[in-house]
Amino acid sequence: MDAENQNLVTEMRSPLLPDRREQGDFFVCDIFDAVPKGDMVSMEHPIFSLSTKPDIKARRYEHGKNWLAITPSIVGLATVHDRDILIYCISQIMAALNEGRQVHRTVRFKAYDLLTSTNRQTNGQAYDGLKAAFERLRGTTIETNITTNDLEVLEGFGLIDRYRIVRETREGRMQDVEITLSDWVFNAIRANEVLTIHRDYFRLRKPLERRIYEIARKHCGAQKSWKIGLDKLHKKTGSSSTEKEFRRLVRNIVRQDELHNHIPDYSIRMDASDILEFVNRRGDRAGKVGQGRLAFNAAPSPRQLKPDTFTDARAAAPGWDVYYLETEWRSWTKEPPRNPDAAFIGFCRQWFEKRGRP
Repeated sequence: MDAENQNLVTEMRSPLLPDRREQGDFFVCDIFDAVPKGDMVSMEHPIFSLSTKPDIKARRYEHGKNWLAITPSIVGLATVHDRDILIYCISQIMAALNEGRQVHRTVRFKAYDLLTSTNRQTNGQAYDGLKAAFERLRGTTIETNITTNDLEVLEGFGLIDRYRIVRETREGRMQDVEITLSDWVFNAIRANEVLTIHRDYFRLRKPLERRIYEIARKHCGAQKSWKIGLDKLHKKTGSSSTEKEFRRLVRNIVRQDELHNHIPDYSIRMDASDILEFVNRRGDRAGKVGQGRLAFNAAPSPRQLKPDTFTDARAAAPGWDVYYLETEWRSWTKEPPRNPDAAFIGFCRQWFEKRGRP
């Protein structure tokens, strides 16, 4: 096969990894807006490295008087692909909450289930990769100053506090694993600072594609479209590429998306002035849950619901995913109610009366 035909074959091949197993919804902590102390400034700094090689470069982000520093261990910063482990743990906790069960910072699971759920292979190399990812997640340290009651508090914490491989097979492969999440991540879960992601997120090959999807998920959400300049996107992704190289990488992703529509939920376009536009593929149906798509929070209410409200909502609609019901309620509500928490609980009660258990 000559070079021209080879390039054509490569061009037409799907950028997505093979779909190794059907999965449902996955939740990811919106840790850039996590509120460990209740009044931390919103953070949109790229915490996870895009590099496929050990990244030992420390990072610092400043926002007004507040700052955030990310320090790697000797094995490097946690990567975008390491984030899969956090997503899986968070999804297990959210599933327990949806069923009304008590949750803890420590999550126990089968290593095989994690690998298959995040669309990874299950060979020996994949198990070795998990061990390395656990080390990077445990070793990455986040330090920030938080102002409360006119007092500046310096605090350092990690993404996970510890991991434990409970049992291994005779071949040396881990089976049962325990992960203890940091207070920062766990508090974000309890504050409902979570987003539902499309399962094809795990099929995106390139770390930059995953990071771009995360940014679109956070900022575009259920809107019909959202725009951002290339220079600002460069900063948000945390890419260490030069401006010229970053433009080339992004244009390549845009071109592939035009051919294959492979970026979940959002199409990407880029004009001559380096402005990217993310267009919601769901159009007017944004905010509905179905076929493994995103559970958007198209919020008509002026504020987030209280964490205790979701406990009452589970009692009002036993067996239902309260975050799915929240999405339905927000898309159904035309005007912001005076008491959103009471209105949502009432909606859940009526939903259950009409439909019963799912």
